[in-house]
Amino acid sequence: MIIVSYIQKIGSIFRVFLSLLGRLVLFILFNLKRLFSGPFYFKNFIYQLFSIGFLSLPVIGLTAIFTGAALALQIFSGGSRFNAESVVPSIVAIGITRELGPVLCGLIMAGRVSSSIAAEIGTMKVTEQLDALYTLNTNPYNFLIIPRIFACVISLPFLTLIGDLLGIWGGYLIGISTLDFNSTNYLVNTLQYLQFEDIYSGLIKAAVFGFIIGILGTFNGLNTSIGAKGVGRATTNSVVWSSILILASNYLLTEALFNK
Repeated sequence: MIIVSYIQKIGSIFRVFLSLLGRLVLFILFNLKRLFSGPFYFKNFIYQLFSIGFLSLPVIGLTAIFTGAALALQIFSGGSRFNAESVVPSIVAIGITRELGPVLCGLIMAGRVSSSIAAEIGTMKVTEQLDALYTLNTNPYNFLIIPRIFACVISLPFLTLIGDLLGIWGGYLIGISTLDFNSTNYLVNTLQYLQFEDIYSGLIKAAVFGFIIGILGTFNGLNTSIGAKGVGRATTNSVVWSSILILASNYLLTEALFNK
């Protein structure tokens, strides 16, 4: 009986997971349909681009600078064991552009943006503001959902590119001030080994991460249950699942882009 009970619980969890996955897929498909069939609120999109992208620059910039600086110290410390200190500039640049830049930006945006989107839309649902949009002959998907998803997809690659530059600059500052690198040699080594493939692969990852953040933030917001507790649960779910899917999709994208 105990074994049967455990099997039933596992089956119930698996059924709920499949149901949630199906609803998420239908949500994505419905948004694609509304994108091509309904109006696009450009003014709302610009506002979301400012709120999601521009206002995230300070935290992205500071994180990138300190990450690049710490990465340079770690690589120098490890490379000194093998007399390979000269690889610091190239490894910092490759590590930032390929992995740390898009992943860290994605996780930061998951915490800042996905939670904000879920809380905002969830509150609008609880207070029946979404129903009010329908009475005004305005589809909430076109007015609220699609501009936020597009803003996430477009802003995250730009934020990642800025984060890459600042992360490499952070490693450069530590390299010339603490690790006694020659300024010219550091820049030459960085540019010599950094390829365009390293940069655009990170930007592709960032666009996918932005899509994940926008989709899960809006999806959890629209599926908020009634009450403040429901809004809090939706916010938490959006951050947790966005972070998990960002890390999982990062592996899959790395496998697809670099497994030659």
